[in-house]
Amino acid sequence: MSSASNELFATAAHLHVLLRRKTGRVTDTEWLTVNPEYAREIVRYTREKAQIDGHAELLPLADKLEAAIVSMGAAPRKTLLEVAADALRAGSAPPAPGDERYVGGLR
Repeated sequence: MSSASNELFATAAHLHVLLRRKTGRVTDTEWLTVNPEYAREIVRYTREKAQIDGHAELLPLADKLEAAIVSMGAAPRKTLLEVAADALRAGSAPPAPGDERYVGGLR
């Protein structure tokens, strides 16, 4: 195992323990280290619980896990602003309201 893999597994294990203690949520530590979509969902859940239930100590681990998702071979997620800017650069802007392709301008 590489140093990055060891650190990712340690982060996943630490997050697993804290989530179980603080929220009762059980995670699959190994799956967290190999499946980017599962890891993103756990990051989302962790941040939600940190905000709603006041578990601020979960946030640094969510940040570490999110940063490590790229090391799993997943492309980093783009912000909504980046997606919109890319669409405009590509000339694929959404149709204007009232476009005749849509009944009543609704999509």
